[in-house]
Amino acid sequence: MSVLDLYQEWCTKAVDDPDLIEELKSVSGDEAEIRERFYRDLEFGTGGLRGVLGAGTNRMNIYTVRRATQGLANYVKKDFAQPSVAISHDSRNKSVLFAHAAASVLAANGIQVHIYKELMPTPCLSWAVRALGCSAGIMVTASHNPAKYNGYKAYGADGCQITLEVAEKVIGEINSLDIFQDVTCCDFDAAVADGRIKFIEDSVIEEYYQNVLAQGINTKLCADSGLKIVYTPLNGTGNKPVREILKRIGIQDVTVVKEQEMPDGNFPTCPYPNPEIREALELGLKYCDEVKPDLLLATDPDADRVGIAVPDGDDYALFSGNEVGALLTEYICSQRVKNGTMPKDPIVVKTIVTTDLIKAIAKEYGFEVIEVLTGFKFIGEQIGLLEEKGEENRYVFGFEESYGYLAGTYVRDKDAVVASMLICEMAAYYRTQGISLLQARENMYKKYGVFRHSLQSFAFEGESGMNKMASLMQSLRDNRPTAIGGLTVTSVSDYQTRETTDIATGSKTPITLPKSNVLVFNLEQGAKVVIRPSGTEPKIKVYYTTVGTDMDAALALEAKLQQDFDKILK
Repeated sequence: MSVLDLYQEWCTKAVDDPDLIEELKSVSGDEAEIRERFYRDLEFGTGGLRGVLGAGTNRMNIYTVRRATQGLANYVKKDFAQPSVAISHDSRNKSVLFAHAAASVLAANGIQVHIYKELMPTPCLSWAVRALGCSAGIMVTASHNPAKYNGYKAYGADGCQITLEVAEKVIGEINSLDIFQDVTCCDFDAAVADGRIKFIEDSVIEEYYQNVLAQGINTKLCADSGLKIVYTPLNGTGNKPVREILKRIGIQDVTVVKEQEMPDGNFPTCPYPNPEIREALELGLKYCDEVKPDLLLATDPDADRVGIAVPDGDDYALFSGNEVGALLTEYICSQRVKNGTMPKDPIVVKTIVTTDLIKAIAKEYGFEVIEVLTGFKFIGEQIGLLEEKGEENRYVFGFEESYGYLAGTYVRDKDAVVASMLICEMAAYYRTQGISLLQARENMYKKYGVFRHSLQSFAFEGESGMNKMASLMQSLRDNRPTAIGGLTVTSVSDYQTRETTDIATGSKTPITLPKSNVLVFNLEQGAKVVIRPSGTEPKIKVYYTTVGTDMDAALALEAKLQQDFDKILK
């Protein structure tokens, strides 16, 4: 069916959401706008859907959500005798509509649905899947994307985002469906009334809180530490659970950024609600100027990521995900060794784009570092593999550079609630020692060396952008640079071909991780450049690592690396 034929079909059949009807009318006669909405199906990737809200096959709307859910339902019914699915949603526009739409499709297909009564964080979805023994889970969220986006993450029975193998099966089911003819729905309220859809009890949430609290090490210090916090949930789901956990560990002096306290999918004060960037924290930093806290804490809309800023003279310094992850790793390991609670053969898991500083810390505390592909589900997968062997207690910590952290094995996704608790506990502990978090970071660098990390994202919107991204990645494979930023390339790891090539000898070493569209250029002096297309946005992401005896030296090298890649990707 042509793009225009699809448009006409939607004008006739897409009648369940008045906003879609208005949008379809507004683009009538504009072939470019119609094409953007219909030139492809919104891709159900390895974790689910994510896209711009609106009408069309290439947009997030009630119909693309229903179709994806029908595909998931078809898969679940084949693999489980009495299937059930847990559902949660964040604060984004249309999230309630999409959560109820998914529940209505599942219930109509004879699948028991467990859904939260109100918006809840991503880790609470992972917890519900495990706690209720569900076959799968759905989290309606676009994480930290701008307000025009929404999304849909699919989870397996282990509470982890679905594996590559399962994703392929679900995608196969989805691709076989006509978006209007092959989807079965029922009335949400009627399904609640007859029990096909059940609301998740408060006791399940309380069990989640207890598991979070169990990850604390020195929480008894918090009440008398005098720690002062400014917290912003960025108009998302973290407001209740984060504040509840901080209260329970005794941190009372918490000032909440009022303008960003309540759920609001328009994110009026932070157009890009991502705690990785300073823009999202600007309002919180203004509060800091007045409150003078020890710590600014910010969680993203679905509360699976957390960012921080700490006093630095008259200003506040933002810490990167790599820095917070390394600090937490050192804190957790040092305290568990001190308390005698470090397990035998401990393990810390990180992604391939996450700081190698962890390898230096590992030598100090004797833990094994496991590296996985980008995406927290691969960290969750490692916990599952340990669980199968009865060795899940070996897992000490896992994190990724994009501000995602997890201590404990109670969930299988990153958890900003437990991370917020541990960050505050760490800050309280150091405060009782007369050390600020800024000083703790400097002490870490003096001990292990300065590892500088940065990320550049290059956007490629629309159909032409997708083609340009593919072309650039292929060009880098066909014409590998011999030097970047004046540093010689020593080896290249191509996760698409799953082999590492030593430039000096030409020898090749197999990569055991799954196939992925990632290139790693290892450079002299411990530097590294990793490049990959984003799995959730129309962007190519470039990760830089430089190592120096001090920050100035590391920054100078970083600038040279970035200058070269600016020329390649712009």
